[in-house]
Amino acid sequence: MAKKPETGSGKAADLRAKTDDQLSEQLVELKREQFNLRFQAATNQLERPARIKEVRRDIARIHTLQGERSRAAEAK
Repeated sequence: MAKKPETGSGKAADLRAKTDDQLSEQLVELKREQFNLRFQAATNQLERPARIKEVRRDIARIHTLQGERSRAAEAK
């Protein structure tokens, strides 16, 4: 049985509460963190390897939300 997507809980709900400017700022911060994590991984100084995956998914969540908002704006 397919799992129903949760729209009202977790990180997605937190992101939906933010404005477009706040999302853009957070995206810049996450990309900077991703860059630093890649360097740490390359030099074997990474303490939490799972953080790379978390950051990548958070970036994808923001891109998805921005796409949804732009399509909604075009539809109006």
